[in-house]
Amino acid sequence: MSLAGSPSETIDPPPPPARGWPRERIVGTALLGLWTLLGLGIILFLIRSWDPDLFAKYAPFYLSGLGVTLALVAISSLIGAVLSIPIAYARMSKNPLLYGPAYAYVYFFRGTPLLAQTFLIYYGFGSFRPQLEAIGLWGFFREAWYCAILAFSLNTAAYQAEILRGAIESVPKGQWEGATSLGLSKLQTLYKVILPQALIVALRPYGNEIILMIKGSAIVAIITVYDLMGETRRAYSRTFDFQTYIWAALIYLSVVETLRHAIEWIERRITRHLKR
Repeated sequence: MSLAGSPSETIDPPPPPARGWPRERIVGTALLGLWTLLGLGIILFLIRSWDPDLFAKYAPFYLSGLGVTLALVAISSLIGAVLSIPIAYARMSKNPLLYGPAYAYVYFFRGTPLLAQTFLIYYGFGSFRPQLEAIGLWGFFREAWYCAILAFSLNTAAYQAEILRGAIESVPKGQWEGATSLGLSKLQTLYKVILPQALIVALRPYGNEIILMIKGSAIVAIITVYDLMGETRRAYSRTFDFQTYIWAALIYLSVVETLRHAIEWIERRITRHLKR
């Protein structure tokens, strides 16, 4: 018998667990099986169509193209990192004269395809040859390599600026106030307090951006830069052997996986103090 005014309710037992596999698990297992079969098929194809003479002939070209790809990504990433600092500062500024152009820059380069940007620089500036010759810049814009670096640097600068801005703004404002109470200037606070915390947050997005650049670098083959994909296209045009593209895919996959594991290792090293 329950007391007056108190609800008299019985608690239903929890429902029994569903038997069998849920639909999501079935779909996931089926997709995993399909990918496994696809991978085994590719391995079987490479084994059956393996040509040692073909590999020995074109392996040096693949290594040369890989070097061009890594150089393009490394140089563009460094230039983009330098450019991203003033862009991120302008994006966080309350001055419309700084914020407006920075917002337009980020909006354009993040909102348009990298291929279109590369074409605009390589073919677009080529339409102004007399004007560029007059100011001594034609030697730069006539080279596909320099145009590719310029396009990739401007593109990744927009993405890195947003990564840096987001990482800085993720640091609690109390960090700024605490540093001010200790007598640190804004510049000292930024470099000694804010950036070390922000870079931990930005590490994975930076890594993802570099990985996207490695995969996106294949488009420079269209403007006659003999990177990894450019050498692959040349090998295929001479042999008409489909395995030349499989080699390229495996090389890209190896580079991306190596970089991903390196980023994870760095993250574990710099966040050890957070796990204690």
